[in-house]
Amino acid sequence: MSALWSNTKVGLMMAGLTALLALAGQALGGSAGLTLALGMAAAGNLAMYYWSSTLVMRSYGARVVSAREAPALHDMVDRLRRRAGLPMPTVAIAPHAQPNAFATGRNERHAVVCVTQGLLDTLDREQLEGVIAHELAHIRHRDMLLMTVTATLAGAIGNLGNMLMFSSLFGSRDEEGPHPVAQLAVMLLTPIAAMLIQFAISRQREFRADALAAQLTGRPRALASALQSLEAGARRIPMAVSPTAAPLAQVNPLAASARGLAKLFSTHPPTAARVERLLAMEGGVIPLQRSA
Repeated sequence: MSALWSNTKVGLMMAGLTALLALAGQALGGSAGLTLALGMAAAGNLAMYYWSSTLVMRSYGARVVSAREAPALHDMVDRLRRRAGLPMPTVAIAPHAQPNAFATGRNERHAVVCVTQGLLDTLDREQLEGVIAHELAHIRHRDMLLMTVTATLAGAIGNLGNMLMFSSLFGSRDEEGPHPVAQLAVMLLTPIAAMLIQFAISRQREFRADALAAQLTGRPRALASALQSLEAGARRIPMAVSPTAAPLAQVNPLAASARGLAKLFSTHPPTAARVERLLAMEGGVIPLQRSA
């Protein structure tokens, strides 16, 4: 039931993003503006579908590593992906001291699991398994594609807001178009609302990935401990990464710079809440033993 409710909430939020896109397009130029909005979203999704993993890997400075270069890491990923019923993903390492990890790729057969060097240097075996299982859970849930679509929709809404602002400043008002006050409200509020919805969807997917990771390893406490270590590392060790790629990381890699109202726009749920849910699963998890 919890998984069904989580998916229902995500579906409603996606519908909200689509409605905001339509509203921004209509405010910009009626039916022509709506067509433009849909075209922008479609083009953006197509581009991100094929090239998002390349852009993300470049943002983190990650490189693909072979089984010969990192045998223990490959073996761990291979064992856990079999339990998850997934094809073997590409394995990569990012040269950052901050302990963190992310998954990217357009689908299960073009997926990448990347860990930072700091993660390998910091965590013990059971904690590392929990972190990798979490990223494999994102792959199994197809979260990378979902987050690509939501990011593209939110970006399109933001771009339409900017276009609306310039058209209001430099264009002549169409008497049959929206009232300037309504246009101003759309211009200011829809991009903010889109970001809040995008980040809320991201937080929902993190909770679901934690739950499946606990099933894959059978050790929710190990993942809870790993999350606490990652949170502490993110606050202590800065990471130079684009804010657009930061939501993919297991904990917010920009946590060291997050202050005050920034928490409202967080792409990750509070680590304490994630830990609490994982510890509540202790003793009640039946590990998955599936084979690919």
